[in-house]
Amino acid sequence: MPTTLETMARVLSLAALLAAFALAGSAEARRPSSAPTGLHPFVLRADEPVVHTFSRTPSFGWNPVRGAVTYQFALATSPRFSDSSMVWSATGLKSPAVAIPISLPWMTGHPYSLYAHVRAVTRKGAGPWSAPFGFNMRWPAVPTPLAPSYAGLLRWTRVPGASGYVIWLVDAGKWFTTRTNMADEREYYTFHQDPTWTGVVHWRVRATRWLYGQTDNGMPSVSYGPWSPVYTSFNPPVATGALTVDRTVSNVVSDATHTRNHEVMPAFLYHGDTSVGGTTHQLYRVEVFTDEDCLNPVFRGAIVGSPAYVPREVGPNAMPTDVNGVNAAANTYLGFGAEPTSQTFEGLNVTTNEMDVVSGDPGGDHTSLPPSQLVKAAKVDLWDSDWAGGSYYWTVVPVDAVADQQLTTVLAAPTSVGATTITVVDATGILAGDALQIGSPNHESAVVQSVAGSAITLTHGLSAFHAAGEDVVRPSGGVKYRDAELTQDSCASGRMLTFGKSSQPAVTGQAAPFASGLSPEGKLVAAVGSKPRFYGQPLIAWQPTLATDQYEVQWSRKLYPWRTAGTKFSWATSLTLPLSPGTWYYRVRGLDSLMTGSKTQLTWSNPVRLVVTKPRFRVVH
Repeated sequence: MPTTLETMARVLSLAALLAAFALAGSAEARRPSSAPTGLHPFVLRADEPVVHTFSRTPSFGWNPVRGAVTYQFALATSPRFSDSSMVWSATGLKSPAVAIPISLPWMTGHPYSLYAHVRAVTRKGAGPWSAPFGFNMRWPAVPTPLAPSYAGLLRWTRVPGASGYVIWLVDAGKWFTTRTNMADEREYYTFHQDPTWTGVVHWRVRATRWLYGQTDNGMPSVSYGPWSPVYTSFNPPVATGALTVDRTVSNVVSDATHTRNHEVMPAFLYHGDTSVGGTTHQLYRVEVFTDEDCLNPVFRGAIVGSPAYVPREVGPNAMPTDVNGVNAAANTYLGFGAEPTSQTFEGLNVTTNEMDVVSGDPGGDHTSLPPSQLVKAAKVDLWDSDWAGGSYYWTVVPVDAVADQQLTTVLAAPTSVGATTITVVDATGILAGDALQIGSPNHESAVVQSVAGSAITLTHGLSAFHAAGEDVVRPSGGVKYRDAELTQDSCASGRMLTFGKSSQPAVTGQAAPFASGLSPEGKLVAAVGSKPRFYGQPLIAWQPTLATDQYEVQWSRKLYPWRTAGTKFSWATSLTLPLSPGTWYYRVRGLDSLMTGSKTQLTWSNPVRLVVTKPRFRVVH
C-alpha cells in the first residue's frame, strides 16, 4: 500500500500532467489553421487539368481551409517571395479562388519564372503559407503563313493569348503593330508597280500581348514573343484591264457568290487599273457604304498602290505633296506619315479613316515598345452590321496624283496681323492643303484649310498686314490627290460587293458557365450544369474576343426585363462578382476603341444564371 506521501506525490504528478495537456490544448486552440492545399492556376474552370505554362494570365484556386474567414494570396518572381520579387498580392479574399487583375508578361524561368502561394486567416490569426506553385508565361506558337495566298496581302496564323502582332516588312525596313492577323503590302506597290518591286516580299511577324495593371515591384514587362523566321511571299505581275473587286478576306471569304460575316475588319482584294472612263491609274482607295448606291460612306481607306487593302490603326503612308516628292517615291519605299486631304471626283474634301485618331487614351500604352516608336491608334473598325439586311457595300476607286499649276489672284480686302481668313478676287482652283504666297513684294507662306466662295481659311494666322490688291499666289509643283470617278458610278458599273461584320459574343461557357467558387458544402468547385450554385462571390471567366481592348460585365436580379444591378470593367478575362445571396444573371461584352464613331460596344454574351446561397457548413470557432 502506498504511503500518504506517495499518494500525494502521485496526485501532484497527475495534476501536473493534466495541466501540461491543458496548456498544450490551449496552445493548439490558439494555433492558426493549417496551410491550404491544392493551389493551382486555371484559365476558365477550377477543375481544369493542372499545367505550368500559360499564354494569358490565369486565375488561381485552392482547397478551402476549415475555419477560414479570409485568405491572403501573393504572386512573385521568386519562391522566397522577397519584397523585391513581389508582383501582386491580395488580402481579404472570401472565396478559395482569385482573379489576377494584371497581365502577366510572357516570361520563362528554370524551372519557373513566377510563383504563387496562399494562406488562410481564421479568427485565431493567419496560418502558414502553402507550398509555392511555379509556372511560366509563354507564347504557345510562332505565327506561320496562311494559305491560300493573295496578291498584295500577308496573312498568318493567330496565336492563342495574343492581343495583336508586329509585322516587319524586311525589304522596306519598316515594322508596325496590328490587331488582326493580316497586312497589305502597300509599301511595295505605291508609285512603283514593276515586278522588281512587287514580285518578292520578305517579312517576319511576332505575337504581342497587351499589358494592363501595375506590378507591385514595377518589374519591366515585355509584351511580345519571338520573331518568326523570315517568310517569303511571291506576287504575280500587277493586273491590267478593268478595275474589279474580288473579295473580302478574314477568317472567312465573302465574294460575289457568298456574302459572309467577318468577326474583324476584313482585307479588301481587287485587281485591274482601268476606270469606268477608260483611263489607267496606279493608285486606289477602298470605300465602304451602308447603301447599294454607294452614297452614304462609313469608311474611307488610305490611298495605296497595292491590289489589297487592310486598314491600319497606325496610319497611312506619308504621301508626297509635291512633284519632287512623287519622283523620289518612285525610287524608295514610303514611310509613316500623313495623307493630305484629297478630293472626290466632284471636288469634296475627304480624309482617310486612318487619320481619325482615337481621342484620349483608352487605357494607356499596352505594349512594351519605346514611346518614341508608338503612335496613337486610328478608328479603322466598323460597327456590327445587325440592321435589316445586315450588309455593307464596298467598292474601290482609282485615284490620280494631280500636279498643281501656278494660280495668281489678289486680295479683295486688307488683312490684319493674326487673321486666319483672307478674301480674294477669284479663288477658283485653290483647294484645301494648297500652299500660298501672300503679299508683294515681300510675301509670307500660308496653307489653305478650307475654301468657301472667295473666302480662304488658313491653318495659321498671318504674321503681317497686307493691303487690298496684293498678290496671292499658289506656286506650281504641289500635288493633289483626287478620285478619278464618282463612287456611285463605280458601284453602278458593277464594281461593288457586299460583306457583313458581326463580332462574336464573349463565350462564357457551353453546357455550364465558366464559373468557379465555394460550393454550399464548402468545397472549391467549377460550375456543373446551366444553373450552378455557389456560396459567396463566384469567379467567372470568358474566352477573349477579337478586336477587343476591354470587357464590360453586368449583372441583374432579373433576366427580363434586364435591370443592371452592377457593372465592372476589366482588361482581363476573369473577374470575381460581388454578389449577395439570391438568383443572379450576368453577361459580358467586349469594347473596341477603334470602332468608327463614338460607340465602342460589341455584342453581349448570352446571359448566364447562377445562384448565390448561404453556407451549409459549420464554421469552426
